[in-house]
Amino acid sequence: MSLALSPLRPHRPPRPRPLPRAVPLLHRPAVLAWGLAAGFAALYACVAVNRHRRGLTKAYDLGIFEQAVRAYAHGRAPIVPLKGPGYHLLGDHFHPLIAVLAPVYRVFPSALTLVIAQALLMAPAVVPLTRWAHEVAGPRVALVVGCATGASWGIVRAAADDFHEIAFAVPLLAFAATALGRRRPLAAALWSLPLLLVKEDLGLTVGAVGLLLAWQARQDRRSPLPGFALAAVGVAAAALTLLVVLPAFNPSGSFDYWQQLDGGGRPSPWAVPLRLGWPPIKWLLLFLLAATGGFLCLRSPLLLLCAPTLGWRLLSTNPHHWGVSYHYSAVLMPIVFAALIDALRGSGDLRRPGALRGPDARRVRRALAVSMLVTAVTLPLYPLHEVVMPEAWRTPPRLAETRALLRLIPDDATVAASNRLAAQLTGRAEVTLVCQVPVVPTPEWVAVDLRDPSVQSPCAAAATASMLVVYQDLGYRRLVDQDGLLLLKRP
Repeated sequence: MSLALSPLRPHRPPRPRPLPRAVPLLHRPAVLAWGLAAGFAALYACVAVNRHRRGLTKAYDLGIFEQAVRAYAHGRAPIVPLKGPGYHLLGDHFHPLIAVLAPVYRVFPSALTLVIAQALLMAPAVVPLTRWAHEVAGPRVALVVGCATGASWGIVRAAADDFHEIAFAVPLLAFAATALGRRRPLAAALWSLPLLLVKEDLGLTVGAVGLLLAWQARQDRRSPLPGFALAAVGVAAAALTLLVVLPAFNPSGSFDYWQQLDGGGRPSPWAVPLRLGWPPIKWLLLFLLAATGGFLCLRSPLLLLCAPTLGWRLLSTNPHHWGVSYHYSAVLMPIVFAALIDALRGSGDLRRPGALRGPDARRVRRALAVSMLVTAVTLPLYPLHEVVMPEAWRTPPRLAETRALLRLIPDDATVAASNRLAAQLTGRAEVTLVCQVPVVPTPEWVAVDLRDPSVQSPCAAAATASMLVVYQDLGYRRLVDQDGLLLLKRP
């Protein structure tokens, strides 16, 4: 038996292992999501702070909420003089969760605290949606969904429109809808329950979350009872706040907004469907919501979470509730994009290489393109574009004159003011609206901007003019009367 010797091979030093390539930020879901959130928070805050600097914020609603948070910060009930003498704000809407801003406001007592807090609250709504989209369809789709959510017309309009309690609802709904889509029932329930403290109608949305949880449980062969229990809690909470809590705090002993739902009387059964679809601006709202989700969102049951909010808005007789302005659509944006991601998940494994180029993914590409197009078209129509507008950062002479007038009013004074001037004073003075009948003692100062375009609401121009006559009859003397700016002082 012979041994075959293998030929000698020249010794080669081992090749050094290549250094691991840096993982692009786009492929790190957490970094991408929180990076987008930080960017949008900065944009929202920048726009909102600048609008307040330019005097575009209003007593209704930034001044109202500042008076409420200011009262909470000093351990008092949320009495809001802007709504009327001794008016308890929990008799208007049920939003006790805003009290969590009180410690921050105590340290930084300014309206800017509220608008910056709103920016920091709304921006994280992109986080769960971006991460879920990353999980479902990869980094590029996640980037599209995250940017479309943060720049969506509903959220952008709300982030720049004074301050409202729904700033808390936007991230809560984003996390709750994402948990629902990922079949995490406990997380969905826990994220939705704080909505009961945000606004009275959101109890119905919590009820919708519970019903979807029950439906998912039946599909997964689990007990639907926890879902039904959450639905019952949500509906019961809404009924309790609407029928008991709000009337108890309201000066009139009832909920002020019932008349907007019943049209001032008991509506006939056949009139209700007509009110849901007329006037046609309501169809614009529905169309724009569907287009924001690329129309593919209509395939997801998560979109049913929009039903409670859309229901009361379409039934309302208040025209502000029907359209695509103001802050009312902000709570719908996270739901629409969660429904879009859920529908994308039902379109197959989109993380597979080439998945978005195959013929089966044509509707996915079309949906994403429509969603991006809606974002691109609406972006110049809503305040986020002001960041790049040079004229938005200038200080025109009229604004300088307004600031000079406000500096004449000392801190802790009592002031009757017009809508926009009031929002500049609530952080340092006791402010009422100029159109309200003064109580004894009458305010020390009266500050009015007759060129305020918002002067029609909440104060009609005629009511403001008549009250100016009353103040002049009481002996108030004019310290400023320049270009529609009036400042009167009590003798």
